Amino acid sequence: AAMSLDGSTEELRELREQPIDPQAEQEIIDSIEEVYFSNDSFDMVQHELEKLPPELNLQELEEYRDKLKRQQSFTGILILNCYNDKMQLSVAKEGFTEASLGLLANQRRRQLLTGLLKSLRTIKTLQRTDVRLSEMLEEEDYPGAIQLCLECQKAASTFKHYSCISELNSKLQDTLEQIEEQLDVALSKTCKHFDVSHYTKVQLAYTLLGKTQTAMDQLHMHFTQAIHNTVFQVVLGYVELCAGNADTKFQKMQYKDLCTHITLDSYIPCLTDLCKALWEVMLSYYRTMQWHEEHDDTAAESDESVVDHSYVQKKLEHGLTRIWQDVQLKVKAYILGTDMSNFKYDDFIVVLDVISRLMQVGEEFCGSKSEVLQESIKRQSVNYFKNYHRARLEELRMFLENETWELCPVKSNFNISQLHEFKFMGQCRSPSVSPSRQVVSSTSPPQEELSLFQQYLQEGNPFEMHIEHKEEETEDVLASNGYESDELEKSVYQDYDSDSDVPEELKQDYVDEQTGDAPLKSVSRETIRSKKKSDYNLSKTNAPILTNTTLNVIRLVGKYMQMMNILKPIAFDVIHCVSQLFDYYLYAVYTFFGRNDMYESSGLGLISSRLRTTLNRIQESLIDMVRLMGSATPRNAGIHGPAEDRKEKVPSPHLSQMVVLTNSGTLYGLAQRVVATESLVFLAEQFESLQSHLDTMMPAAKKPFLQQFYSQTVSTASELRKPIYWIVAAKAIDYEQMLLMMAGVKWDIREIMSQHNVYVDVLLKEFEQFNKRLGDVSRHVRIPLPVSNVLWEHCIRLANRTLVEGYANVKKCSNEGRALMQLDFQQFLMKLEKLTDLRPIPDKEFVETYIKAYYLTENDMEQFIKNHREYSMKQLANLVNVCLGSHINKKARQKLLAAIDDIDRPKR
Repeated sequence: AAMSLDGSTEELRELREQPIDPQAEQEIIDSIEEVYFSNDSFDMVQHELEKLPPELNLQELEEYRDKLKRQQSFTGILILNCYNDKMQLSVAKEGFTEASLGLLANQRRRQLLTGLLKSLRTIKTLQRTDVRLSEMLEEEDYPGAIQLCLECQKAASTFKHYSCISELNSKLQDTLEQIEEQLDVALSKTCKHFDVSHYTKVQLAYTLLGKTQTAMDQLHMHFTQAIHNTVFQVVLGYVELCAGNADTKFQKMQYKDLCTHITLDSYIPCLTDLCKALWEVMLSYYRTMQWHEEHDDTAAESDESVVDHSYVQKKLEHGLTRIWQDVQLKVKAYILGTDMSNFKYDDFIVVLDVISRLMQVGEEFCGSKSEVLQESIKRQSVNYFKNYHRARLEELRMFLENETWELCPVKSNFNISQLHEFKFMGQCRSPSVSPSRQVVSSTSPPQEELSLFQQYLQEGNPFEMHIEHKEEETEDVLASNGYESDELEKSVYQDYDSDSDVPEELKQDYVDEQTGDAPLKSVSRETIRSKKKSDYNLSKTNAPILTNTTLNVIRLVGKYMQMMNILKPIAFDVIHCVSQLFDYYLYAVYTFFGRNDMYESSGLGLISSRLRTTLNRIQESLIDMVRLMGSATPRNAGIHGPAEDRKEKVPSPHLSQMVVLTNSGTLYGLAQRVVATESLVFLAEQFESLQSHLDTMMPAAKKPFLQQFYSQTVSTASELRKPIYWIVAAKAIDYEQMLLMMAGVKWDIREIMSQHNVYVDVLLKEFEQFNKRLGDVSRHVRIPLPVSNVLWEHCIRLANRTLVEGYANVKKCSNEGRALMQLDFQQFLMKLEKLTDLRPIPDKEFVETYIKAYYLTENDMEQFIKNHREYSMKQLANLVNVCLGSHINKKARQKLLAAIDDIDRPKR
């Protein structure tokens, strides 16, 4: 102790027992000089003595000594207390706490070491994470990998004070970026084959990354890329396959150029595969949209997810039209890459069918009208169709020039709907639906029709080739008389009795080199001749009258209509060509059997002005008059228009040399004339039955063309009967012989005769002979009632006109002579009525009125001349000169003859 314990223990105890005020206690301690707390070498006596003042005061000294004493006593107590505490602590330490405190120290050290171990383990785990991440990525567990990565990043930030960990942190960042790249690849896979679980994982992974919108942007890029890669690979595959060499130049080509290297044989398979592959891409997009519709409904509606949801929705909807546009442009490049003008008809129909189906996909995919596809297929179709039609018209000309106008023996119930080409009409379809797809008929109850996306959602493909060339179904339209309907097609060029006039190359089956189309079924004469009369009595059956060529035209019309059905945009072009088929057939029948210069002079008005207009129109628009005139005419003859216009025209056909029209025994080829004319009438009837169907296919602006074609052309077919059968009637009866016989009759007789003249009997014999020949012809070809009526009418009218001409040749005639004329005519009528059912007898009044005019007075004659323009000037002049000659003066006669001259007689 620095301070000696002078006071007795008693004194100390006394002090300790007195309670001390803490403030006073503090004051005592504060009053002790600081130097007393210093080291042991301090000499306090010396210190105090040095402090004494020079002059000592006893009272002050005693007070100061008391203060020091108080300080010393208090310090002694404190020292004593400290000593006691120290002694007690020493006992406690030895006896009780030392072991426990040791334990606590160890525990703390252990905790620190455990923490360190844990940290080391975490560090080790973090270091090994990349191995697990690789495994997860191989398992395509993208959400798991991202979650692990994010957790590791979080953990790593805790240990960033370790240098090894800061290195790991940047490595994890790289891994995360690598996962994103792999995720992008995984996302791109959904473009071709959408898989729900795969897509769900990918979307979850992007959500964990907080990159839903980025994913959507990427997805659309992938779809665009998928479309490009898909079409390129499909086309490249076919081009390389067909090139057959290991040339790699194709791989470096642009897709558009690559499309031009597709061969004709591989065109359809490649197109089909192209559409199949594009369907897969569109179906994947459709299923992606479906996924989002289902999942967005169930997603938690946080503000962030609502924003994402609306972004995704807009992006997907916008993407529909963009993807379909891409698809259209790729297919357009393919369509236009090949010149299809020389495709076979059936192949072209398949192409149209596939594109039509693709347009249906577009409509269902995004409500598109597929203008790009329509425009490109329209371009190809117009090109193809013009080419096809030109070839068909040339083929039709060859058919017509080799046609022998024999009957094609079809069943009596023959109807065009039985032909393959018209099968499509039975399948009523809505305009937007492709031909290979039938719609529920209107009679069945309405039902929701599945879209292609619904039908083929899980499996299958709408472009699987259902359209492969079907085996020709047998058509049961031919009469069962030795000609089997499934017999191999025979060429029309094999139908002749004699091969002598037929060039060798025409004896081959004719196949159109341009299109590969084989000719239509035809029947040989031998086949017809081999029939027993009882099996095939044509006079008793009402089977339609048609030829192989008629059947050919009808089939062509069916094919054209099929094209129209699929190709609404070129419907007008097609109908225009359909009308040309009919025009050319009509023109041929007229040219072969009806063209005759004698019409005009006959005054019988055989060709109506409507028919004349039609024939002129056909000749101007369709018949190539330059080729008709031969090489003598300069090719660029201005009057015939430029060569380009002539490309659309066909030379006028020539009648086959096998058809003889000059033989009186066959009534001047009446059988062939009937077959030709009535087959045209039959063709017109078929056209009539198709009118309403054609009308529905026509664009409104072009409907007048169709109506005019029907009213001006189709309806004139039966009018050709008049000029064609007139030629037979004009030759069948010897009208000249009758005129000569009439000229030998004496008409100025003075007595009434009871016996008619012999020329009447000769004329009636001619009519009987004509009737018998008609019967003969009808055993080979049915002569329909309208035909026999026209024939009889022509013959009777010509006979009656010959009678009037004969009477007009008379130089002298008495009243009794006129009575004889009446007797002759009555005899002729009476016998004629037994030969024909035709009532009334044509032109009966024409003769009777002329005979009665003999009795007219001068005034009546003037009126008669004005009223009866049907008589020729010569016939009227004869009435004036012979009948009135003896009764009137020269001046009156001149006046009447002048009246005859004044008549502006129209041609009838």
